[in-house]
Amino acid sequence: MARTLPTLAIGLLVVAAGIVLAQLRVNPYLYFAGYVILQYVVIATAWNILGGYGGYVNFGTPAFFALGAYTAVFLIRAVHAPLPVLIVAGGLVSALLGLGIGYLTLRLRGTFFSIATLALSVVLQTMIINWEYVGGSRGISVIRPSGPPFGNYVVFLFTVMVALAVVSVTVARFIERSWIGRGLAALRDNEEAAECMGVPTLRLKLFATTVSGFFLGVAGAPFPYYVTFVEPNSAFALDYAVNALAMPMIGGTTSWVGPVIGAVLLGTAQQLATVTISSELNLFIVGVVLVAFVVLAPEGILGLVRRLRGR
Repeated sequence: MARTLPTLAIGLLVVAAGIVLAQLRVNPYLYFAGYVILQYVVIATAWNILGGYGGYVNFGTPAFFALGAYTAVFLIRAVHAPLPVLIVAGGLVSALLGLGIGYLTLRLRGTFFSIATLALSVVLQTMIINWEYVGGSRGISVIRPSGPPFGNYVVFLFTVMVALAVVSVTVARFIERSWIGRGLAALRDNEEAAECMGVPTLRLKLFATTVSGFFLGVAGAPFPYYVTFVEPNSAFALDYAVNALAMPMIGGTTSWVGPVIGAVLLGTAQQLATVTISSELNLFIVGVVLVAFVVLAPEGILGLVRRLRGR
């Protein structure tokens, strides 16, 4: 409890800072860009729970993100559900997918597991393309609710994403410092040895896929109101898979801080490139930066800092 209270206090301060920023009259694009960067904080943190802590590389990030988005689209069309319901529902549906797919695929290891998660994204995208109720291949327009707080719905979504980022990072920090995190670390280092020592490896992997899927779905749920037009190519964009992998690796995968650092640095660089040069360069930037870190600092920024301190 003594360690948890300071963390909760800092999280509440960050949320309060986001609300204060929403009250300021600044360039509206800052809220658009800030939303995207915070969204990547949630995505990178969610990916790292399985890929960083557990060592299981997941290429199916777009599937969970898009499932959260299309769950929201379905509920908006069916019952005009409010945003909090969309977020919880998107997270739960993606968590169930994570649990089910985890049970089927986590007996696979290494490359085979990664290929299976990539196949999941392809299969789910094909299903969405053929589901006309949520727009199918043509996409669907979504009307934002009227009278949002702060007078602008994008500003409101920015504050919502601040809160979601704080929650996801807090949960990741708790997992890392608990017996679950220690079990996942043992699993990452040597799964056979962990099993011999009595670590419940399968249950830990199912837990990691479920929690990771939940937060990926949570990140995707506000997406329809952010873009106002949802179609499969945008919801299942390759950017989500590449950035979810690159951001934790750049920051450092063994700590909850790493995905946050990577998401802020790489997300900001991408937004600056979008404004000054072209959005087409985003994946190019990710590729160049990722190659540079793999060669020069394979343990990410946190690992580089530890090495420099050790000297």
